[in-house]
Amino acid sequence: MSDPSEVSADPRFAASTAKVETLIEALPWMQRYNDQIVVVKFGGNAMVDPELIEAFASDIAFLRYAGVHPVVVHGGGPHISRMLDKLGIESEFRAGYRYTSEEAIEVVRMVLGGQVARELVSAINDLAPVATGTSGEDAGLFQAKRKTTDASGNPVDLGHVGEIVAVNPNVVRADIAAGRIPVVSTIASDVDQPRKALNINADRAAAALAVALGAKKLVMLTDVEGLYRNWPDRDSLASSITADELRQMLGTLESGMIPKAQACLEAIDGGVKHATIIDGRVPHSTLIEIFTTDGFGTEVVE
Repeated sequence: MSDPSEVSADPRFAASTAKVETLIEALPWMQRYNDQIVVVKFGGNAMVDPELIEAFASDIAFLRYAGVHPVVVHGGGPHISRMLDKLGIESEFRAGYRYTSEEAIEVVRMVLGGQVARELVSAINDLAPVATGTSGEDAGLFQAKRKTTDASGNPVDLGHVGEIVAVNPNVVRADIAAGRIPVVSTIASDVDQPRKALNINADRAAAALAVALGAKKLVMLTDVEGLYRNWPDRDSLASSITADELRQMLGTLESGMIPKAQACLEAIDGGVKHATIIDGRVPHSTLIEIFTTDGFGTEVVE
């Protein structure tokens, strides 16, 4: 029989013990999210880095096999910008949103549903062959009206950009019930113009879907570490912040962070218990946030 002291001194034993400790640390979080819906918004520069895409796909597959019901909502800003540049269509941002012309909306529709969704579904299916692509136009999933004001209520012309007015999550619920992983593209049907589409912000879409599904948690991947109480002071990164605090900060945030903050508030106000903004540039940040004690990024709470 081996001497226990000799076994414990073996480097292989130490490495295995560390792995087991990590699994044990994840146990209470696996219990919390078992059989629960978690909506994850995938976007930003992580979408154009092959290694980060693979890491994200691994995270989503792990969630599925760990007993969670992940729902992925994706944007596609970098892909859309690249295609618009290739076609000679100017990109312009107003109040944190991409101005979307009649010409641009068809490009957005094509890129999100035909390119980004396919790539993401394929990456997940390499590990968990149950992912399926769904457009916000499918079965009335996202219904929207044109957005005409900014975060302060001032008039703004954004072209074919919409605000969600209704969500019918039946098509997503059917996928979840069948054991599939829904991957949702953020295009909506225009309720005022049948057969027309509207480009909707992926953060806000993820929040609306999380509320409609009664999700336990909303996780949003972005290109920053989280929310800063006093940007650009990097020491002011908040690990946790209340919804009321965040509401007061809205006017001080950079335009690109405003939709993400609004999405967190809409999720919390709609009954989602946890909404977190995390740094998608860090591999496996989704699993770090959901299954570790320290978490990751900034969590918004009631």
